[in-house]
Amino acid sequence: MKYQTLGKTDIKVSKICVGCMSYGKASDKFQPWTLNPEDSEKMIGYAFDQGVNFYDTANNYAFGTSEEYLGQALRNLKIPRDQVVIASKVYFNEGYLSPAAIAREIEGTLRRLGTDYLDLYQIHRFDHETPMEDTMQALDKLVRAGKVRALGASAMYGYQFHNLQIIAKEQGLTPFSTMQNHYNLLYREDERELIPVCKQYGVSLIPYSPLAAGHLCRKEWDSDSMRNATDKVMHRKYDKTKEADLKIIARVAELAERLQVSMTEVALGWMLNRGICAPIVGATKVKHFDTALKAVDLKLSAEDLAYLEELYVPHSISGATTENVKL
Repeated sequence: MKYQTLGKTDIKVSKICVGCMSYGKASDKFQPWTLNPEDSEKMIGYAFDQGVNFYDTANNYAFGTSEEYLGQALRNLKIPRDQVVIASKVYFNEGYLSPAAIAREIEGTLRRLGTDYLDLYQIHRFDHETPMEDTMQALDKLVRAGKVRALGASAMYGYQFHNLQIIAKEQGLTPFSTMQNHYNLLYREDERELIPVCKQYGVSLIPYSPLAAGHLCRKEWDSDSMRNATDKVMHRKYDKTKEADLKIIARVAELAERLQVSMTEVALGWMLNRGICAPIVGATKVKHFDTALKAVDLKLSAEDLAYLEELYVPHSISGATTENVKL
């Protein structure tokens, strides 16, 4: 496994991050395809054995049970706390990113994980109601109190992220070190503004949905998986650009065949060869995770990268918001 430092911190993470949205109590109100405690533990332990030390979850994943399953697995497996980097998030909760909500939600997250600190605490979206200064001051207090080592953000417009970083700089507060944005070969809108802003501030990119919910892993658009049958968010994000995106998928398949590797390796390899720190992979099967791990060592030429990118067309924004998401 290869490792990289998050932003300007001293936190070193594996080049693949385990996406723990796939772990937690299955339900129709969240997702019916998430793994139970035993299977979650197997995946978490297997990842650790392969050198993966980076685990990403959130307070709202499977109504908090994702955090519970992750914490329980790390304890059962007797993995030392200082050998893993645990990231979680706040926003999809009462009060969004108000100081009161942040103070309340961090305690719940730490309790569910069974730890007294987080390595990375991320704001899950931009809060359009709470003054930015209030949010940044509340997050900074957590760092100063030792409850959080570093801060991250997720899925927002470039100007929003820029404004938050400016406030941190002007007020002497802790800035963001990471950005967990929606980014893959089928969705590259953040290349316009958000990613350049992140580079300006030395912020590491740890994208979610790097395989476009599985679309970049196979030639066919749909699969026979439970997720394909039940994940409404996935269909809302990708189905409207199906025809254009299938042309890109065909190129991923063609390059994979030429290089004698999997489509997953090509899709993740594209990101890693473009300087992404650690794509977040939410695999539910060991064989799928094994395939993802191989991407870390895949070298793509400039011609390969250009070939994969050539057919991209503009997409509607997915992730960033112009108002708070209704809870």
